[in-house]
This record gives sequence, structure tokens and C-alpha cells, in this order.
Amino acid sequence: MKPTPTTLELRADVLRLVLRPDLGGAIAGLWHGDLPVLVSDSNALALDSPRQSGGFVLAPYSNRLGYRRFRWQGHDHTTLPNFDGAPHSLHGTAWRQPWVVRRADTAQAELEYRHVADGHWPFDFTLTQHLQLTPDALRLDLSLTNTAAVAAPAGLGWHPYFPKRARSRLHAELTDRWERDPTTELPTRRMPQPGIDSDIAHLDFDNCFEGWRGAARIRDEKLSLKLSASLPYLVVYTPQTKGYFCVEPVSHVNNAIHMADPAAHGLRTLQPGQTMDASFLLEVAAV
Repeated sequence: MKPTPTTLELRADVLRLVLRPDLGGAIAGLWHGDLPVLVSDSNALALDSPRQSGGFVLAPYSNRLGYRRFRWQGHDHTTLPNFDGAPHSLHGTAWRQPWVVRRADTAQAELEYRHVADGHWPFDFTLTQHLQLTPDALRLDLSLTNTAAVAAPAGLGWHPYFPKRARSRLHAELTDRWERDPTTELPTRRMPQPGIDSDIAHLDFDNCFEGWRGAARIRDEKLSLKLSASLPYLVVYTPQTKGYFCVEPVSHVNNAIHMADPAAHGLRTLQPGQTMDASFLLEVAAV
């Protein structure tokens, strides 16, 4: 049975944030005055998927987990389908489950998701996100604690959706791009990529990038955004037929768990009781 739809609203001067704790803790909307900063729905209760929202948390892994199976410390595991019949599992488990509001006031809130090992992920963990709105920024702080009795793989990230406007533009300083097999949609090899500085209309990416330095800057005819995070990788998704694009700070390369050295590509091993943290800051200004 689905949980009852609920909303939580935060405000700080001209910024307003609406959350759907029951819908994967998703951001139903972020507005600067009446202008959407992220993909936003004024009827937050009408959303029936986090993929229609302004963004959600990626945990305990980001992007694709190849063919819904992996081997970890001598044991084979499988994961259930969770994305439109795709051959891979996507984005972890936190985006598909309800979160609990632990505390909230006018401009900040703390949400929690507790995962008990199941067919989607075989290790227990607890995830806590603190959200804070200021007059010119949204800050997110995320902590994942391994509550399993054994060491577990772990990764974190965020999947924000930005509205595509006529002059939407992205600038990000990077060093490398992971090429993607168009058939499997999994990364194949790393190629030099000195950066991105282009109108979104000219980009066609669904790739993970390494060597992210400084802040990613997103600008259009209405807003100037500055996105920074404690995470070293950036996934950029610019579907040409959609009215949005995604710039996603993440802790590891797509499908890192299947690489020869997952740790070298950002995947963490958390011992029982160990925690990993991440932070995200989106600064917002009118043009």
C-alpha cells in the first residue's frame, strides 16, 4: 500500500522549497519568487513519481548497477528491476521509498530513510538528509551509515532536474569523460574532456565526468545558478527531446561496482557502523 501523499514547505525570503517525504523524499519544487529553479509542480500532491520532481537523493549507489547483479567480498547478489523494465537497476533505493520527517521549521528540515535488506539492496543502512534554505541558496547535507553486520559498498549523490529554457547554458571544469555504450548504456572507457562550456541545446550527454573542479555554473535568461558539492564526479544528462536537463554530483563512476578496482573509481566500503557524508549547495540569483 502506498503511503499517504504529504508535503513539507520551507521558505527563506524569495526562495520556496516543497518536499514530498512520502515520494522518495523528492523535491516537488524550488522557486525563486514565482520562477522555477528546479523542475517544479505547483500541485505537489499530484506527483506520482520522483522522476517528475525537481530532484531526489541517489543512495546507496548512483546511476546504473549493471544487469542487476554484482559480486561483493566473495558473495553474489542480485537486485530487482526498478526502472521501466531496464536491464539494470538505477539510482539506488532511497528514491523509491518513503522518508520520515525527523524535524522541521520554517527554513530547514531533517529527513530520514532506513533501509532493511531486501531484493533491491542486500545491506541495511540509514540515510539522513538535512535541508536548509537561505535567502539565496539551498544546502543539502547527506549521511549514510552502514547498519548491516558486514562491510557494504556505498555511494551517494543527487539527481536534480533543471528546467530547459531558451538560453540555458552549462559551464563546468572537468578532466575526463566516461564514454557510454549506446546499447548497454554502461561506461566503457575514459576519454579526455577539458570541460563543458556550451548552450544546453547543443549538448547530447548521458555521461559521467571526472576531475570536476570548482562549481558548475548554470545560467539562462532568468537565473544564474552556482552548484557545488563535496563529491568528485559529475553526471550530465541533456536529453534533446525533454524540457529539462540534469547536472548530478555523485561519489563514484557509473557502474563502479563492476570495475576492476571499484575504490579507485569512488565506490566506498563502509564497515559496520561507519558513515559517509556528502554536501550540496545550489546558489540562486536572478539575472
